[in-house]
Amino acid sequence: MLPIECYLRNQQAALDCSSIIVVMSLIAITREVSPSINECELSFHGREPIDVPNAIAQHKAYQDCLAELGARIVSLPAEPNLPDAVFVEDTAVVLDEVAIIANMGASSRRPETASVAEALGRYRPLKFLSGPATLDGGDVLRIGRAIFVGGSGRTNEQAIEQLRELCGGYDVRSIEVKGCLHLKSACSYIGNNTMLVHRPSMGMEQMSGFELLDVAADEPAAANVLLLEDTLIMPTSFPRTRVLLEERGFCVRSIDVSELQKAEAGVTCCSLIFTHREEG
Repeated sequence: MLPIECYLRNQQAALDCSSIIVVMSLIAITREVSPSINECELSFHGREPIDVPNAIAQHKAYQDCLAELGARIVSLPAEPNLPDAVFVEDTAVVLDEVAIIANMGASSRRPETASVAEALGRYRPLKFLSGPATLDGGDVLRIGRAIFVGGSGRTNEQAIEQLRELCGGYDVRSIEVKGCLHLKSACSYIGNNTMLVHRPSMGMEQMSGFELLDVAADEPAAANVLLLEDTLIMPTSFPRTRVLLEERGFCVRSIDVSELQKAEAGVTCCSLIFTHREEG
């Protein structure tokens, strides 16, 4: 090959490479509300009638909020025979490298994972927790390369040990959960190295490296908020905690999830949010 031909071929290869565009998309997997949601599992709340059409409308507003903040919604169809299936967070732990499919603490919920695993398989390699380990994704809080796991009524020590084996390269830390459903019922990471917490609901030993912001005293369930980009999403039912956050300079967006809260939901429960690298 002549030198000029070699030069031209190398230039064309460089142009071909430079034309590849890498886009990081923010994906939010959600699932429509089950018509049987009134038969949901309850651990700490008394049972109240859930207005299903209103719950569906609130869930649609939640999805719209995620989309407005930059997420691409991947919505799975409702599961009529799985009352809790809208709460997709509990089905998996999604990391940059892998998605770990949970073996959920309530046996009635375990069939929810099959369709979520199918959806996640388009974006991540899959690994699976196996019994006797039980884990709900709501007990898992990832901050950088640290993974905090709540030891709760739904997540046991065997699951925490399996996570350590499956999450190579991550620092998996156990936290005691007391008097609430999940770790994320007791605390949320809100950015700026700050945790929003309800201290009576969790062991505090692992929180020493963070600045702590306590929820309003009369709003113990307000610790569950969703950080998306630079915005905190939280329920409208916790106005005093919203004021505390805004006084600290956080951008807050409140949404009405009152019907879903009757099923012990928080704002993190209804989505699995992660980044996905796309080339075009």
